[in-house]
Amino acid sequence: MHFSKLKPPIKQGIDLLVIAGEHSGDELAADFVREIKAEHPELVIASIGGLKLAQAGADSIFNLVNHSVFGFVDVLKNYPFFKSLFKETIAWIETYKPRHICCVDYPGFNLRIAKALKKRGISKKGGGAIGVHHYVSPQIWAWKPKRRFAMAECLDSLAVILPFESRYYEDTDLPITYVGHPFAKSDYKLPLKYDAEGPVLLLPGSRQKSVETIAPIILDAFAEIAAKDDSLKAVVVYPSLLIKSVLEQCLLLHPKLENRVHLVKNDFTELKARAAIMSSGTMSLSVAILGIPGIVVYSLSRVNYWIIKRLVKVPHISLANLILEKEIYPELIQDSASKENITDAFSGLLEDEGIKGRYQKCALDLKNQLFDEREKSAAEWLCAEIIEN
Repeated sequence: MHFSKLKPPIKQGIDLLVIAGEHSGDELAADFVREIKAEHPELVIASIGGLKLAQAGADSIFNLVNHSVFGFVDVLKNYPFFKSLFKETIAWIETYKPRHICCVDYPGFNLRIAKALKKRGISKKGGGAIGVHHYVSPQIWAWKPKRRFAMAECLDSLAVILPFESRYYEDTDLPITYVGHPFAKSDYKLPLKYDAEGPVLLLPGSRQKSVETIAPIILDAFAEIAAKDDSLKAVVVYPSLLIKSVLEQCLLLHPKLENRVHLVKNDFTELKARAAIMSSGTMSLSVAILGIPGIVVYSLSRVNYWIIKRLVKVPHISLANLILEKEIYPELIQDSASKENITDAFSGLLEDEGIKGRYQKCALDLKNQLFDEREKSAAEWLCAEIIEN
């Protein structure tokens, strides 16, 4: 992977540098930058992010989203690139001295930046002048919970987007603000819509290894379901050409599904669906917020599952179930994620006459917790940090 240097800013006197390394973080950051610029057009904002941030009004000094990778192996393969980028980012911050930095998700890179700024005496936590903030908590409630203490040592504030996350930082002195999840905003355009006559939505995930495991199970189950209903069709959403290739290989094993299952890239404007069979993840939360019925399927290699089961201590794997603290979306995990169990659970959803009302109530409850109960918006939280400090 080739590295090109970070550009100098268009304007001096930067009030905020936003660092977002993935598509999801770029979109989340663009949402609050747009709001900040509308209320405070005088603030100078630069970004190491993606196209969405640039479109929202941030001065793009480097498109990190174009270089996003998934998984430990990919990071190792591209280690020289990330080492150079890390060094250049620190040097850029030292040279142009933004007043504040907001790291958006992407904790593997962003928290290392925060630690380095403290160690070098550049950030406020290290005795310097730059405020360092983080938007979107790492999933410490499921993985590496001790990270919260390291975060408290190098961050000035943290904004969380899930209602239960704040309590996991109660034994630290890190200021936490619950800003709600942007998906729950009334004007946030999710790319899905419930339609009782629409196709079945199949969401096997975005990472190659998990898709290779989950997609065959989901497609086997749908083939069984579709065999009983000639009118039923499905749409499989994929994030990249690599994942599309994996899905095409899986579909070769089901020639009868050739005209009944369509592959769609995840940059669609709107997709209608009657129900979903999905892996856990951000997309599953979109499904729940829109009141689309569905089931969650999760499967790993036996070794990985054995390790994760001993490390991860949460009652549910679906974000919607975690937030509502009950299993609204049936979860079929590991050995339970069989073709027979998926077929039975999903057929039950399709045949349930009262299902629409139940899942719409779930959507309302989610919106209430994810938005109505927030303390501030992400933009209000950041503006308070930038203007008051």
